[in-house]
Amino acid sequence: MRIAVPNKGRLHEPTIDLLERAGLHLENGADRKLYADTVDPEVSVLFARAADIPEYVADGAADLGITGYDQVQEARVDTVSELLDLEFGRCRLVLAAPEDGDIDGVDDLEGGTVATEFPNITEDFFADTGVEPDIVEVTGATELTPHVEMADAIVDITSTGTTLKMNRLAVVEEVLSSSVRLFGREDVLDDPKVEEVRTALSSVKQAEGKRYLMMNVPRERLDDVRDVIPGMGGPTVMDIAGGETPTGSPDGETRAEAEGDGMVAVHAVVDERRVFETITEVKNAGASDILVTEIERLVE
Repeated sequence: MRIAVPNKGRLHEPTIDLLERAGLHLENGADRKLYADTVDPEVSVLFARAADIPEYVADGAADLGITGYDQVQEARVDTVSELLDLEFGRCRLVLAAPEDGDIDGVDDLEGGTVATEFPNITEDFFADTGVEPDIVEVTGATELTPHVEMADAIVDITSTGTTLKMNRLAVVEEVLSSSVRLFGREDVLDDPKVEEVRTALSSVKQAEGKRYLMMNVPRERLDDVRDVIPGMGGPTVMDIAGGETPTGSPDGETRAEAEGDGMVAVHAVVDERRVFETITEVKNAGASDILVTEIERLVE
């Protein structure tokens, strides 16, 4: 199973970090420019330009690919399917025009000129609107084209909007919302290894922003603690080791269970943003020995 990943740029490091956290550690990756093995002998990584990855997958050079949704749409490949939104590298493709110009809406570009590095996406966008501008493909410095009279407007990527503002451009309309996705060629989607990779990457994403809480709780205060824990599906409650089984107890319950007292261990997964207040609430409800840990992977 070969996975194509960006070889450089803003998507490279986050992608490699995600693979590492998912357990697909790269071996000798720093010494190889085109590919690297992983700790899984059945999985290797192919390094390619982010824009070329959809074609690599479609043509069979790789089975899976990790790149931006915008790149997949621009490539117009119809033999690949999206498997997972990896939720980083977020950006928008927008239609933008000079702030002090005459372009206030899409209709104003009828018969005009639009410059872009994404001619296919741009063509599809205008086809849906019924407006027919002249689309000019450029390979860089797209935001400068309206100021040198090469175009009336542009379609370009923006994350924060800072570059557009610096070049006195205003967003007319959003063309496409993008993030990094895992996708695969349709003829390999039934391969069990594909699901293994998808599950491994998904487990890392599921764990982000979550924390694992462990605490001891008096049995008689358990309901109070349960009421304030915002856990995933409710907390897990376990008897603390060391309890004695009372004589004549047919179901093997501990002495603490039989007498309705003693301590139990409570574990729960909570949102990182709720940890501070949750600790206060469970402590006030009677919990003690509270421990908070990070979660590396979470398989639902």
